[in-house]
Amino acid sequence: MTHASTPMPVPYPAVPGPVLRSPIGLAHAVTALLAVVIVADLLIIAASLNMRSLLDDVAAGGVVDFDGGEASRADQAMAGAAVLYGAALLATAVVFVIWFHRVRHNAEVFAPEIQRRTPGWAIACWFIPIANLWIPRGIAADVLRAGDRWPHSAAPRHRGLLNAWWGAWVWATVFDRYASRTYDDAQDVDAIHDAAGLVMAGAGFDILAAVLAILFVRRLTAAQHAKALAGPTPPTH
Repeated sequence: MTHASTPMPVPYPAVPGPVLRSPIGLAHAVTALLAVVIVADLLIIAASLNMRSLLDDVAAGGVVDFDGGEASRADQAMAGAAVLYGAALLATAVVFVIWFHRVRHNAEVFAPEIQRRTPGWAIACWFIPIANLWIPRGIAADVLRAGDRWPHSAAPRHRGLLNAWWGAWVWATVFDRYASRTYDDAQDVDAIHDAAGLVMAGAGFDILAAVLAILFVRRLTAAQHAKALAGPTPPTH
């Protein structure tokens, strides 16, 4: 396994300027953390199902001695799963941004002429409200193109995967905020029951986005590694 902080062993000539750095170690870390996010999402789904089942029993009169204690425990399970999810998401975001900057840095070596934004944008773009819904995708598209063996071709490989991941991530992010707000505002049994369903659906969307993110990280990392080992692309005439 190539360590994340070691130079990539490549036949590129030693010239002044950016030096290739291996993204493999970081990609492994991102993959592992995204797996933890998926586990947290599954726990959220389980807690939501438990809450909905309890409220179904209450509505049907199946819980004769219902005094709020069971609902409180179910709500605590929802809150605990949400805390685990938040911690996993924060850790994943930090490592993902580091990986994203690493692959953008490598793109400066592979094909700097097709990069529309400087490497610093690979970090800064995530902290700009609203704009962070599309600027990172543009940077990712440029990095993806640079990692292709022929970066000036009409369309790079894996563009469909990039679009699928980005679309799923934006949708999951927006839907999750809506579902969480709806659950927090719910007061009566029916409202909590329906809101728990929204939370469960949001976790499902998040799992899809996480799986696509894993595939994208792995494929882009593999593409950069393969291109680095292949050496500079000969000029075309």
